[in-house]
Amino acid sequence: MTPLPASLKSSWQMAALSREVTAKPLARTVSGVPLVLFRTAGGVSVLIDRCPHRNYPLSEGRLVAGALQCPYHGWRFAGDGACVEVPGCDLADGQSQRLAATPVVVMERHGAVLVRLDGDATAPLPDLTDWGAEGHDHFWWSQGVWRGRALDALENVLDPFHTNFIHDGIIRRSTRRVPVRLSVASGEDWIESIIEQPQPDLGWMSRLLEPPRDRSRTRLNGPTTVQARWEGPKGLTLCVTVFFTPVTEASLMPFACFTTPKGRGPGWLKERAIRVFLDPVVRQDRHALAQQLDNIERFGAPRFLQGPGDLLGARVSRLFNGERLEPGHEGPFEHQL
Repeated sequence: MTPLPASLKSSWQMAALSREVTAKPLARTVSGVPLVLFRTAGGVSVLIDRCPHRNYPLSEGRLVAGALQCPYHGWRFAGDGACVEVPGCDLADGQSQRLAATPVVVMERHGAVLVRLDGDATAPLPDLTDWGAEGHDHFWWSQGVWRGRALDALENVLDPFHTNFIHDGIIRRSTRRVPVRLSVASGEDWIESIIEQPQPDLGWMSRLLEPPRDRSRTRLNGPTTVQARWEGPKGLTLCVTVFFTPVTEASLMPFACFTTPKGRGPGWLKERAIRVFLDPVVRQDRHALAQQLDNIERFGAPRFLQGPGDLLGARVSRLFNGERLEPGHEGPFEHQL
């Protein structure tokens, strides 16, 4: 199995929804690193899920007087990792830091808890327009741990051609296609696919759920954050911001935030409709990624060919691995979707 690139640890990765982090310790794994998340009066804290004393998982502990207590010997750790108590003993000067657990840089924003495993807290997030913007309705959809490679999930969401088959009849049709114009734009740390089409997609979900649309833009902000925007004659109709968090080399956690303009019905109704209509699509993609990984493992390694519809080429993989791209624009190219 291809190991996860070191670049993931120096980027912001989503670890949990804000509502999932409470005073009860929450165990999560991000890019192969076990973490424990917990909330105190000072906000969300994240530590490596390992007591420095005897390697016991801190996520099995509990909060006592605002500090996380290891259940093995009762050592307590503040949110910054400092050891604040060793039961039955007095802490001498300097021992709080010498006996400290390892803290992780954390940020809480728009209902998301993000971590940076290797780096400082001042590093900016990508420019994610519409995510958390005022004047819009937002809701989160967390979908648990998937079997599959994060890189393959990124390529899946940026690839429109699979929708005619994996989602045949729901989004598009395999036997009836519509003409589109595809373009690619890229910056040093992002790449996006742009689809312009004069008529709607032919799947039943597209026809029943979508308002008029003439353009969609799907951008990967390297290494693992994708934002897709659907636009109609009056502007934005839907924006989906997805954090594809690698868990291990063979698993990932997708966190999706859906954004719609206010005024197109009550927020709760839009959320219910989107969840109902998209649920089969999510299940189909989840199954496809697991099947893909199973075959990669059967044959010992990924072996990919680039075809005429793979306009992004190897650039998604390059961004995932922390490389920079040459800024530019390509297209439009005439295709059928």
